[in-house]
Amino acid sequence: MGPVAIVCATGLLVAGCGSSESKSSSDTVTVATTASSTVKGGLTVPGKINYASPTANAAVQSGVITITYHEFAIEPDALKAKVGSTLKWINDNTEKCNVKSEGGPYTFDSGDLAAEGGTFELKLDKPGTIHYECTSYPTTMNGTIEVVS
Repeated sequence: MGPVAIVCATGLLVAGCGSSESKSSSDTVTVATTASSTVKGGLTVPGKINYASPTANAAVQSGVITITYHEFAIEPDALKAKVGSTLKWINDNTEKCNVKSEGGPYTFDSGDLAAEGGTFELKLDKPGTIHYECTSYPTTMNGTIEVVS
C-alpha cells in the first residue's frame, strides 16, 4: 500500500467510516455542501421546499385557469383563484411529470401526465391554500394556489 492509500485509509478511520457503533434513527448530522443537506440514519433527507406565494395585489382568476409545465418549471408558479374555478395543468415538458398536493384543503395526485400534452384538472370547491409539486422535479416544479371565496 502506497503513502497516498495509507493517508486516505487513515482519513476514513478518523472520520468514523466502517464504525460498528450503533446510532438511533433520531441522530442527525448536518453536512456542509454548496446546498446544505441533512443526513439522518445514514440517508439523505431532502430539504423543505420553499413554495412561492402570490403577491398581495395579485388578481383573482376565475373560470378555467391554465398552469403550464414547460422546461421543467411552472408558469405561473403562484396565483389566486376563485372558488368554483377549474385548474388545468398542461405538461409541455419532454418527460412525464405529475401534480401532487402537499397537504392543505385539497388532496390530489394526477399520476403521470404524458409528455408534451398530458393534462390534469381540479375543480375548486372550497377556500384555502394549495401547495403542490411534480414529485420527479420538486425543487424546480412546485407551486402555490390561494383559493378565495
